[in-house]
Amino acid sequence: MNRRQAREKAVQALFQITLSDTDPEEAIENVTHQKGADPFLMQLVQETVSHLDDIDEVIKTHLVNWQFNRIGNIDKTILRLAVCELNYFEDIPSNVTLNEAIELSKTFGDEKTRKFVNGVLAKIVK
Repeated sequence: MNRRQAREKAVQALFQITLSDTDPEEAIENVTHQKGADPFLMQLVQETVSHLDDIDEVIKTHLVNWQFNRIGNIDKTILRLAVCELNYFEDIPSNVTLNEAIELSKTFGDEKTRKFVNGVLAKIVK
């Protein structure tokens, strides 16, 4: 599994965790249909879940004229994953994280999702 595929599976697992409070390992198994998932995928999900409160605070402080609880679940999930990468994965350049978040927005969202995620992440990176 390459890193882009791992990020896609991470979004799916994190989305499931957000909606149904599923255990992270179970959510990963549900989206990969196997035990013993890719290490990068596992790390993405585990780091995001373990730092969720801090990640959400970063997002909240960079929202302009928008309330956190009004963000769509898929937008929120993509933002959480990207902020996790930006803050806890020092080996990944921020421009790579931004590009991957935009690609995830295209895959799982629509034009509004892409623009929203791009705008919030641009503020966070500054």
